[in-house]
Amino acid sequence: MRPLDEKETTMVFEKLFKFTGPNLKHLLDRPSVEGPDPESGRYCLRLHKNRVFYASESLVRRATAVSRTRLASVGTPIGKFTHGGAFHLTVHALDLLAAHARRRIWLKPETERSFLFGNSVPKSALARITENTKSGDGVVVMSMADVPLGFGVAARGAQDCRKADTNAVVVLHQSDAGEYLRKEEELM
Repeated sequence: MRPLDEKETTMVFEKLFKFTGPNLKHLLDRPSVEGPDPESGRYCLRLHKNRVFYASESLVRRATAVSRTRLASVGTPIGKFTHGGAFHLTVHALDLLAAHARRRIWLKPETERSFLFGNSVPKSALARITENTKSGDGVVVMSMADVPLGFGVAARGAQDCRKADTNAVVVLHQSDAGEYLRKEEELM
């Protein structure tokens, strides 16, 4: 387990910034309440076996007592680096993204299941959308009960959605909570 180098940090922050915008600073600057330490620490990003973990500094300090071969995970896995060097967010990052997201869309209750099966979101499934959403922005997909279901990339802006055909894709699927069941072996 090691800190991210400059190139890796840039790739991770660019991906997170796509979803959180200026709220990105709140991810790492928020005080940690984990561990026996009397003063609160901060959160940090660590790389272990091509996976990026979001963990408190006190947890990372305690994890150094475990050998690298025996260490399975520390903190929350938020993404992974591919063999080609690209960074992909995983479904584990959903709670972090939902808490700090700039743009969200809400699905109609009868269409949530289709998204959880890995399909993109058509206009007919859209109940609400954040007003300033533009094409290419990262969005968190929510149920009408404000439960985060997944995240993706906006294929159309909020203004374009009003004029679009009912079958037009509004959000391109990237990850959803259904992956816990569909890709159980890959996520571990």
